[in-house]
Amino acid sequence: MTSTRLWDRAAALPALPDGRRRPQVAVLPAGLPILDDLFDFMRDAELRFATLQMRIEDRTQTARGPDLVSMEVVLRHPGDAKVTTTRQVDGPIGEYEVWISDGELVRTYSGIHKLGTQRPVRNRPRGLADPDFPGSSQVYEPLTGLPFETLPDTFVHPAGYCQNVLATGRCRVSGTALVIGREAILIECDHPRTTEIAGDRPDHQLSLAVDRETGVILRLVESIGGVETRRAEVVDLAPDAQLQPSALQFVFPSGTTMLY
Repeated sequence: MTSTRLWDRAAALPALPDGRRRPQVAVLPAGLPILDDLFDFMRDAELRFATLQMRIEDRTQTARGPDLVSMEVVLRHPGDAKVTTTRQVDGPIGEYEVWISDGELVRTYSGIHKLGTQRPVRNRPRGLADPDFPGSSQVYEPLTGLPFETLPDTFVHPAGYCQNVLATGRCRVSGTALVIGREAILIECDHPRTTEIAGDRPDHQLSLAVDRETGVILRLVESIGGVETRRAEVVDLAPDAQLQPSALQFVFPSGTTMLY
């Protein structure tokens, strides 16, 4: 169940002749998969549903004490996505931010600052799909983009996380469990080297639960020296959900200051 060779197939899924994309692995076989096969399965997670509703709760330990952030994700292929992030704070008015995209424009709004932005989707690096490049230099191209370097992006598009974080440590498939009533495959990773400087220690450990049906990450726990520093969990997951017409709509509130 343990792999010592770096997995580098984050961008290895070829398109069909008509340009469509399909998961390379439709379903996992019975039993525990080997790590490389599991990473292949996770890479194609977003291709196993047409719409998605998901809520993530991210609990961290900071210098100010425990912190809780909730993220509501609504996604419809291809291109439409909305992420609403809410931070638990004292007082009647919470902190929230909205990120919404139709695949061409990205709009953001900060509720506490009443600031908005609207801009074209950021272009990704060109030329990385060159077959002469090693797999580790290529990147996964999402069917529907989500905010870069966020938990929703990591959970729904785990290819880069598998290649650039998990595969850099001592990684193994450790068993199965039920998470929010769904069968999940457990991964343990010791001392991943691609991480923030504060976490680059030999006693840094990651524990993940991966949804066996879709390949989406359901839980991510970070520990340093045996002390849990982060627990991010999906508390609601609905692949192929019937979306309300307003689910992917957003209008800037009156009084919004547009930065650009």
